[in-house]
Amino acid sequence: MSDLRPRRSVLYMPSSNERALEKAKSIACDALIFDLEDAVAPDAKDAARANAVAAARSGEYGYREVTIRCNGLDTPWGADDLAAAATSGAASVVIPKVNSVDYLNEIEQRLDAAGAPAEMTIWAMIETPTAIMDVRAIARHPRVNVLVMGNNDLAKELRTGVLPERTPLIPHLALALLGAREADKVILDGVYNDVRDPDGFLVEAEQGKAMGFDGKTLVHPSQVDPANEVWAPSADEVDFSRRVIEAFEEAEAEGRGVVTVDGRMIENLHVENAKRILAVADAIAAIG
Repeated sequence: MSDLRPRRSVLYMPSSNERALEKAKSIACDALIFDLEDAVAPDAKDAARANAVAAARSGEYGYREVTIRCNGLDTPWGADDLAAAATSGAASVVIPKVNSVDYLNEIEQRLDAAGAPAEMTIWAMIETPTAIMDVRAIARHPRVNVLVMGNNDLAKELRTGVLPERTPLIPHLALALLGAREADKVILDGVYNDVRDPDGFLVEAEQGKAMGFDGKTLVHPSQVDPANEVWAPSADEVDFSRRVIEAFEEAEAEGRGVVTVDGRMIENLHVENAKRILAVADAIAAIG
């Protein structure tokens, strides 16, 4: 995966809440989603949009990647959200319920018409059966650099619950992961709803990491530190990766075809994985 920017912890912040936007400046998350959609009541949409744009333009969020989640174009607010976000200075717009490439093309056209810089990307939310069935094409869209799972909406559409261990959702999460990896794009796990259950959050985060997600979207600051820890390479992983690369390079220099580290047979694929782990660790270290 070419995009190694850390997105271990991606925190939704309701843009109608100015105190929350201020607090976000001191939260150790990798990225922020200033939310104009689900977290904002209809009568607060206009004020939330102004708050999100002002926050994104402020430049006061340090290393954190700043994005804005707009309302859909099928709502009274979506077009204005996109037009405002386009020149806000946000790195990306987060688009809910992306169901087709045609919809992404319309989003892109509106961004360009509103004066968005070419480097502004789209985070496409995968939260419907239609999106799951078309995830390969969605992930390949050139303006999309991140897929975001919307597990709550997906569970609603499937008429199932978000159960412990997410058994009903596993096949659909796996299909979205395949689409992201085929297109070499980042993919973020969906939120864990119960902020009073840190143990449950940790179990789900570890499951998401094991499945292959690049990080997790969060609904509360208390979830940031556990997510950062889960998705950061451990000291043992970093040490082993360094030794794998060193052993492989030494074997190549000596003309040996067989390499073992700690009794494990090492091949090219292990070396590539080791290089990626070190690159991720370096990227995390770079943001402090």
